[in-house]
Amino acid sequence: MPSTPAEYDVIVIGGGPAGENAAAYAIAGSDRTAAIVERELVGGECSYWACIPSKALLRPGHQLAAAQAMDGITASGLDVEAVLRRRDSFVSGLDDTSQVDWARDHRIEVIRGTGRLAGVRQVEVDGQVLRARHAVVLATGTRASIPDVPGLRDALPWISRDATNLHEVPGRVVIIGGGVVACEAATWLAALGAQVSMVVRGSTVLASAEPFAGERVIAALRERGVRVLLGTEPTSVQRPDAKDTGEGRIHGGPVTVQLHSEAGDTELEADEIIVAAGRTPATEGLGLDSVGLKDGYVQVDDQLTATAVDGDWLYCVGDLNHRAALTHMGKYQARVCGDVIAARAEGRPLDGARFTASADHEQVPQVVYTAPEVASVGLTEAAARKAGYAVETVELDISVAGSALARNDFAGHAKLVIDTGTETLLGATFVGPEVGEQLHAATIAVVGRVPLATLWHAVPAFPAVSEFWLRLLETRRP
Repeated sequence: MPSTPAEYDVIVIGGGPAGENAAAYAIAGSDRTAAIVERELVGGECSYWACIPSKALLRPGHQLAAAQAMDGITASGLDVEAVLRRRDSFVSGLDDTSQVDWARDHRIEVIRGTGRLAGVRQVEVDGQVLRARHAVVLATGTRASIPDVPGLRDALPWISRDATNLHEVPGRVVIIGGGVVACEAATWLAALGAQVSMVVRGSTVLASAEPFAGERVIAALRERGVRVLLGTEPTSVQRPDAKDTGEGRIHGGPVTVQLHSEAGDTELEADEIIVAAGRTPATEGLGLDSVGLKDGYVQVDDQLTATAVDGDWLYCVGDLNHRAALTHMGKYQARVCGDVIAARAEGRPLDGARFTASADHEQVPQVVYTAPEVASVGLTEAAARKAGYAVETVELDISVAGSALARNDFAGHAKLVIDTGTETLLGATFVGPEVGEQLHAATIAVVGRVPLATLWHAVPAFPAVSEFWLRLLETRRP
């Protein structure tokens, strides 16, 4: 006779930060049960292959530059082996024991294997069927896309997770892409001594940001020796002796990249090629068809409930719902999702602010950890106008006592996007050293719809870099 499916109140497919938080919030303070199904490492892409290792690789270069920009400090360079050891410590040597212990401490069972939907409230894990009494949460995220460029796949290119887990720094690197991953990778690879070339199809990098952000990042990358090729596309890639044994990649020689631009055709040779050309939803084999969905991003409402499935039992958090592909926003969605699941399980109404995800509509904060950093929240000027807002902008270079004291070479720029109808902020963008630490004030102003007249009374301490807020507001006196 077939065995009875194992039952949990909540089953989460995908053990990244969003999945972990959804499970924890759904059962907090109750006797409900939860399970996380994970085929790789609990902690997910962010913990081992993305945010954490990339920032561990970026930070030493930032610290070195800051030291070199300060009188009285002698700073000569980076110890590459020490930098990589520090990176290894932050990813725990790709060992998720501590994350599994965290889950168990929160009464969440970790089930190793590949999970897929097998019908309403049912999840199959490598042949074993699990049943969810209340909810199934999809949190499988996305995977790197590799363009259909002749020869590219055969050349065994690195994707972001290969780059952040490297053990030797290549002498020459070609990066395909101009987004966040590409710009950050170019920053830390150059700091670690690689000769970096970026192949960017568009006319700038960080194309969704305010134009000045991309301009300043390009200028800084070029100053650090990075070759940034704008309006350029790869047409073919050759690496005839590339081999993959199944246990690891063996690259027998250099990779040659043929390029095309309006200026003509050129060729680059490198030791490694990194593809940072976007992401695609990780739904292959997820069993979406078993509940009437097609492979691709899963559309959800503001309670993170899948809109195309009957009943309030299927949820999706994180990159897979395509609302805001950032770890902190995935965790935010997961907190809302977990609270919604708990309220529905207990028969409580969803009439509180905590039961609605609103910040991933026009209020998303993000920091790009290039040198200089790019920190932004809410809408750019172009996005605000496209959305139909009546807007005004104020902007200026960041030049106050605090920035001069922070480092000799401080150079930054700030811009606010103002809704003239409500006299509140729609967005803010800051570019400069360490400006990510300035962002939360702007996030509070945007999310809280704080009137500009009230912001006048938020007095920045002296001599802090944040004094630039006062200078920004002064540019728009009544």
